[in-house]
Amino acid sequence: MMSNEELIEQFETGAIANEGFRHADHVRLAFAYLSRFPVLQALDKFSTALKRFASASGKSQLYHETITHAYFFVIRERMARCEGADWQDFASLNPDLFVWKGGILNRYYQEATLKSDFARRVFVFPDKCI
Repeated sequence: MMSNEELIEQFETGAIANEGFRHADHVRLAFAYLSRFPVLQALDKFSTALKRFASASGKSQLYHETITHAYFFVIRERMARCEGADWQDFASLNPDLFVWKGGILNRYYQEATLKSDFARRVFVFPDKCI
């Protein structure tokens, strides 16, 4: 398995193919950035790299600001709750983060919000009562 640094480097240099990069890989990449950088710097680097990746793959329309930021901060919170956990331990303690369709963001967002063009372009705060 790649180290956090190797994963970030390969992602940022385009060595990872879009076809094989799934939701679980996004979670792993967010974990890597959060393990290496302070949270706001990590978010900036992560979202910039995702936008570049989507654009280079000819799929810039797939980048979703609200989903990216919301998952990122849920991952950050979970990392703080299992402080010191490596990737394998973190992943096994947080299986709900790997559910894409019907996943954790459904607890916080109305479906229409996440499907909106506005939420795709701009981070929208959660709009659903838990």
